[in-house]
Amino acid sequence: MTETAVSTPTARPGPAALSPAPAGPAPRARKSAPGRLRALDGLRLVAALMVAAYHYGGRGGSVTDAWGTSPEVQFPTLHTLFAYGCLGVQVFFVISGFVICMSGWGRSLTSFFASRVSRLMPAYWVAVVLVTAVFVLPAVAYEAVSPSDALVNLTLLQQPLGADRVLGVCWTLWVEVRFYALFALCVVLPGANRRRVLMFCGGWLLAAVLARAADEPLLDLVLMPEYAPFFVGGIGLYLVHRDRRDAHGWGITAVSFLVGQHYAVAELWNAADPDAFAHRTTFGIVLVVAFGFVAVAAIALGRLSRANWRWLTVAGALTYPFYLVHEHLGWVVIRTLHRELHVPSAATFALTTAAMLLLAWLLHRFVERPLTPRLRSALSRTH
Repeated sequence: MTETAVSTPTARPGPAALSPAPAGPAPRARKSAPGRLRALDGLRLVAALMVAAYHYGGRGGSVTDAWGTSPEVQFPTLHTLFAYGCLGVQVFFVISGFVICMSGWGRSLTSFFASRVSRLMPAYWVAVVLVTAVFVLPAVAYEAVSPSDALVNLTLLQQPLGADRVLGVCWTLWVEVRFYALFALCVVLPGANRRRVLMFCGGWLLAAVLARAADEPLLDLVLMPEYAPFFVGGIGLYLVHRDRRDAHGWGITAVSFLVGQHYAVAELWNAADPDAFAHRTTFGIVLVVAFGFVAVAAIALGRLSRANWRWLTVAGALTYPFYLVHEHLGWVVIRTLHRELHVPSAATFALTTAAMLLLAWLLHRFVERPLTPRLRSALSRTH
């Protein structure tokens, strides 16, 4: 989730943002000048808006209390389409694999650690405090987590510790953190090169499949079988970005897509459930997963190089803070606009999204921009 436009040595992940990193050695690199990958920023915002559509109109649960009735009633036609928005997370993970490999190539472990922590945590800390503070207000009808659990949430370790989550989307950050740890230990620490990256991709993908077959919770926790193919696919596409003739990179990407769509269908297909909020079809799920892979591939190959508008830099900068705050604070805005001010559903949906984008800009301008470089500098010191 970038404070600047993404360039060849600089990019950003799914729900988390990256900072610039040296490109490092590039064997077999394409003979083309490095360009801005602003299209990747735009794709990240598209994925974030997909997730927001799912949270506002593609599921039941707490958002039903905000609307006063089920979103199925509010959006009788669009709620089925919105239900596919949860797959924006898988799109984020493909992007994350691409950019983490780009960022970690040629970087020391200390620098990699500093870039990850400094980019993830400032906006996250403020989002946790902000949502907790809003939910304790008497006028807000949602229950806040306990003070102890709120403090644990500041560590990003609330899930393994069994604490209640302040931010509903933070589970994806826990997935990202485990990916960062695996990549750091297996690639960044010994030094990134093409052979090592290929070994990491093949080894992780195979180990993840075996872990699922073994049905061992600890292996599932570490290897994340249902998400590994998306990260690995993104890494494969970064190898293709370096050399579009890289058959191994293409092979990794293809296998990752085939395995990833299987997990996505197994987890999200619900056509047989008569009580499902909205029925997702196998074809629809595969189509959205394919969209994520194809879109990142088009960017990797330079097919979207004309999408170089400066506003995409702003879009990329807003994605991560928007992703953090949009769900829970969106409930509050929806309830206020729709139930108290009687704003129509479509207008409420649009105004809520706009309000969360404005809040994201404020977080980026007054939290991320001043704090991220300072924290990165402090963590980069080796003495």
